[in-house]
Amino acid sequence: MPPDLTALDWLSTAVVLAGPDRRLRTANAAAEHLFGLARERLAGRPWEEIFGVSPTLRTALDEAERNRWFYTCHGLSLHLSSGQTLVTDVTVSPIQDDGEGFVLEFRPIDQRLKTTQEEERLRLQQAARELVRALAHEIKNPLGGIRGAAQLLQMELPDPALAEYTEVIILETDRLQRLLTGLLAAHQTPRPAPVNVHEILEHVRRLLLAEFPALRVERDYDASLPELTADRERLLQAILNIARNAAQATEGKGKVELRTRAARQVTLAKRRYRLAAHVEIADDGPGIPEALRERIFYPLVSGREGGAGLGLAIAQDIVAQHHGVIEFDSRPGRTRFHLLLPLTAGSPT
Repeated sequence: MPPDLTALDWLSTAVVLAGPDRRLRTANAAAEHLFGLARERLAGRPWEEIFGVSPTLRTALDEAERNRWFYTCHGLSLHLSSGQTLVTDVTVSPIQDDGEGFVLEFRPIDQRLKTTQEEERLRLQQAARELVRALAHEIKNPLGGIRGAAQLLQMELPDPALAEYTEVIILETDRLQRLLTGLLAAHQTPRPAPVNVHEILEHVRRLLLAEFPALRVERDYDASLPELTADRERLLQAILNIARNAAQATEGKGKVELRTRAARQVTLAKRRYRLAAHVEIADDGPGIPEALRERIFYPLVSGREGGAGLGLAIAQDIVAQHHGVIEFDSRPGRTRFHLLLPLTAGSPT
């Protein structure tokens, strides 16, 4: 009998079932996520339509059928119908009852590489944030003394016109205090409770339109998405930081898109989750400069004149505290930030 698909949905490995005619029958949740297709759209289609023409995969199917034994090929490049190229290890196993077909297991190589790179990037970013926080602690106390001294000096000055200079000291000290407070606040422990991510996105939308009246904000929500467990105010801050950056990238006159979907069988911070919320924030601005892309989440790094460079760093801290991740892709005219937040309990892979 073919494997129980309900059981296969618990696997992190992408599994596809094919019939003896080599037409695809169905797939588990991990395969849906990997190939970006619902299992209903796979049913009845020749494997070449989904995975592209691959002599190596055809050989694997031939050998598994002839020998009634599994056959593995490593580093196989699949040119998917979506236009994506995927490098993966593939194991083809015949279903033991004659004539039942095949089980194809896919283990992406580039996904492992991506995970390793993400871990290294997060490690470096965390080290940078800890260094900045340590400096912020050291700087904050002397700033209070400078401000107090400037206020006392202002009261003692014989010429009121000279107060302009002490006022500059006080204003700049306050600005630095706000900057340091922002750096330190991101480290606070979240207070989780059930929240509706669409309610948060609607709040963000209203704030954006109030700040940028000429902005167009488009929505595409998955209404079936369940509530997630999060600190509402902190998650709101993270999404608002990203959305405001998107609006500023268009100078407040372009388009920002807010989109939600469910993501299945995803790995976040080395833990596997059956279901996650995928929040996408996109804009039609000029894109992120190539020179900034590796450092975009570092504190005090900004591609905008006058920007403090804290919005994305704080957003990533907040999302990481919720066991999620932020990713992005960017080109001129299209930048997308992807927030992935777990909806269900995960277990180590």
